Amino acid sequence: MPRYIGLMKFRKQPTKEIVSRNLELIEKDKDLGVKIHEIYWTLGRYDAVAIFDAPDEKTALKMALERSESMSGETMVAIPAEEARKLVG
Repeated sequence: MPRYIGLMKFRKQPTKEIVSRNLELIEKDKDLGVKIHEIYWTLGRYDAVAIFDAPDEKTALKMALERSESMSGETMVAIPAEEARKLVG
């Protein structure tokens, strides 16, 4: 299952409603086969980083779209370094 890194920027200051809505979405994501490994709130260019597995890119995109009202960002596919070394070697 592909691993993804989501970099997010809040559109407005987080409130209890935004946080609880995202917790609801995390539960819904489980039904789509998504496993969220970790979520970090960060300082700097992005406000949060999520590391998760999703069955495919369409599912990862669906997750991003469901959160687009409260945050923007970008999602990257993460390839373990050992696998990447095999590609170039």
